Amino acid sequence: MIDIKTAAYRRASFALCLGSFLIFCNLYLFQPMLPMMADTFSASATQVNWLVAASTFALALTLVPWAVWSERVGRREVMLISLAMVPVIGSLMVMADSLLTLSLARALMGAALAGFAAVAVAYMAEEFTPRALMLAVGGYISANSLGGIIGRISGGFLSEQFGWQGAALVMAVFSLLVAILVYFLLPKQAHFTPSTGQLRQQTLSVFHHLRNPVLRIAMLIGGVNFALFVNLYTVMGFRLVAEPYSVPVSWASMIFLCYLSGTLSAKLSGRWTQHFRTIPGMVMGTVVSAVGMWVAALESIAAIVVGLLLISSGAFFTHSLAYGWVSQRAKSAKATATALYLVHYYAGGSLGGFYLIYCWQHYGWHGVIAGGSVLYLILLLLCFMLAKQSNQTPTGNELPIN
Repeated sequence: MIDIKTAAYRRASFALCLGSFLIFCNLYLFQPMLPMMADTFSASATQVNWLVAASTFALALTLVPWAVWSERVGRREVMLISLAMVPVIGSLMVMADSLLTLSLARALMGAALAGFAAVAVAYMAEEFTPRALMLAVGGYISANSLGGIIGRISGGFLSEQFGWQGAALVMAVFSLLVAILVYFLLPKQAHFTPSTGQLRQQTLSVFHHLRNPVLRIAMLIGGVNFALFVNLYTVMGFRLVAEPYSVPVSWASMIFLCYLSGTLSAKLSGRWTQHFRTIPGMVMGTVVSAVGMWVAALESIAAIVVGLLLISSGAFFTHSLAYGWVSQRAKSAKATATALYLVHYYAGGSLGGFYLIYCWQHYGWHGVIAGGSVLYLILLLLCFMLAKQSNQTPTGNELPIN
């Protein structure tokens, strides 16, 4: 097993973080462009939101099929195929001539990205020691946030200079280079045993995970948490571009630098689990994020920045803990379990966008605060439900997969 402070750990964790970085660069490339795309296609904020929602919906829907397939062919193979598809789809995307066509291309991109996202943590769970696993997951989530930052900022600046087609083409070239690097860096699996069972048996593992209340509630926490986090940023982009701020799209995309606090908190989540219990950490992350939303309600650029820093740090801390919780509590079919978590995660992000953008369009920022507060209360309730269920449900009761 790969342990910390070894050459194998540094090589494997770097390759996984690099792939994770690439996935999130592509997933959120269009998020800062949404106000610009609304003008380009003469569409509403809700309509152009499909450029983000289509990719996250498609990613959510295809995570489990990728994970089930990886139980038979291997995690590394699935991740490499996923990364190879990204630059091809990115290059084809520039030919889209309507919002509908571009949204469909973005959905295809989400399906490709899902392959890597579905099995990366399962690869770590099988190849790394328990001590190395939680640290590696924290680093992996940190790479998520860095990818989100660079993807969004580059989308804002590149689209302003070269149009959205230019931004997409530059990202496709970058994706090709990263895919080649990961191919050479990522070690082959030494502890993966292909499943000899039928597809029906693999599918049964999905339903068994969903019947486990401890896993199910943790997955819901991930979904609600992400619904708040990613879409508070989306709405903030529309808020800054509009009066009285009237910030250019390129500079408005700089708010995603606030993700850096999430990069740090995700890394610290691994340290937290070595000294404290996981669920109180989720509660703490939720409270910090909620406070950030209320701070951002103040009509001040400085308050908005501070609020976004708090939102990011709290949300990523909660996400890292919930993600690691699911990967540990699932004693078999780990790729399927972590994929199910991500299904909830990205489905929540997709649906949350339509919910919070509706609040913004009809009631302004105060409507967003009210709608967001409801979701934060639900998130806290889920944390308390998880604490109760985890005291009642024994671990190690997952469905065996031959």
